[in-house]
Amino acid sequence: MLSFLSLGLLAVPAVHASGSTFFARDDSANATNATIVDMVSSSWYAGWHADNFTLQNVSWDKYTHLIYSFAATTPLVSNITLNGSDADLLPQFVSMAKQNNVSAMVSVGGWAGSQYFSTNVASEENRTAFVKTITDFVQIYELDGIDFDWEYPGNQGIGCNVVSANDTNNFLSFLQALRADPVGSNLTLTASAPLKPYEGITNGSAFADVFDWINVMAYDVWGSWSPSVGPNAPLNDTCALLADQQGSAVSAVAAWTEAGVPAHQIALGVASYGRSFLVESALAYLEDNTVLAAFPPFNSTPLGDAWDNATNTDVCGNISGPSGVFDFWGMIDEGFLFANGTPAAAIDYRYDECSQTPYVYNKSTGVMISYDNAESFIAKGSYIANNNLRGFAMWEAGGDYDDILLDAIRQGAGFEDDC
Repeated sequence: MLSFLSLGLLAVPAVHASGSTFFARDDSANATNATIVDMVSSSWYAGWHADNFTLQNVSWDKYTHLIYSFAATTPLVSNITLNGSDADLLPQFVSMAKQNNVSAMVSVGGWAGSQYFSTNVASEENRTAFVKTITDFVQIYELDGIDFDWEYPGNQGIGCNVVSANDTNNFLSFLQALRADPVGSNLTLTASAPLKPYEGITNGSAFADVFDWINVMAYDVWGSWSPSVGPNAPLNDTCALLADQQGSAVSAVAAWTEAGVPAHQIALGVASYGRSFLVESALAYLEDNTVLAAFPPFNSTPLGDAWDNATNTDVCGNISGPSGVFDFWGMIDEGFLFANGTPAAAIDYRYDECSQTPYVYNKSTGVMISYDNAESFIAKGSYIANNNLRGFAMWEAGGDYDDILLDAIRQGAGFEDDC
């Protein structure tokens, strides 16, 4: 069991994980009460990747919670859908989780599934109906909890989401109603949240009262939308030039705690994938032509690994090119890394000490990838342990290879595996 002593606010205990007990400080002025809360070792399981990464591939004994993804919102407040996420597999997922003493959760929303959150919580009538939708869904599938991945309240996400200036307040009212429900009161409720607190948030402690914890998604910071190559999931960016400070785990945790969410109710969202860029060799290196540049310009986004597509059509009907995403296993499959996760022969490598993330570059193809490796996951685990965070959530379980990343972050955070 890995637990820590959190002083001040009471947190709802999570399922036990293998590990040791340690005591973390809380320097808040009103820290008067003490409570033990159990650390979270979690990941999302993408139903649409189940043919390649089966439930039998999951290292269940290394997780406290697993989150099936995604149930999407619909125009009908009385319905959420698992279309595209293998609805038939969800009962087996729940069964295997319970057999392994892992909390079975479902994530509602996601990048493509948040279109109708705004209307579903826009009025008291709709909020009451949506509470019933969620609790009915939980009871049908015998779930332990729900993760709300609304991208993003009060702001446009994918491009066709319904958006209202009242989204954040309405979301809070819905969550309070869900917590007041006899079923909802017993659920593990989490949020998968952006680097910055929700638009228009005025009282983060009110969200802390209804959520067990918040998964801060500290990834997708740099990508095809950026002006240059940059770290996909920087641990820190306060050491970078001001123009390169686009967000990081450190700045995100600072923003959420300042908004009123205590550190022990924040789990760090981490990425088992990297993002690729086509970079001319003349621009890929520093002046000595031996060390990779950290923020070089790029021309376009190449095709990623076998889970990527040359063209993609989103729920808004927009057609785009490849995502350029390389899962950790994909980097091994495509020859960027050896099977042990280290850089392959003829692949140039840089570990950026500021972001605590690596880059690799194939000079013959011009593909540069910013990603996370075992070293960066150990660093993030240590950051979790040293800053009183609740644990971690990895997108996604199927992106890892031979548990290289999972084992590294558990090691850094202080989990002690029995296996």
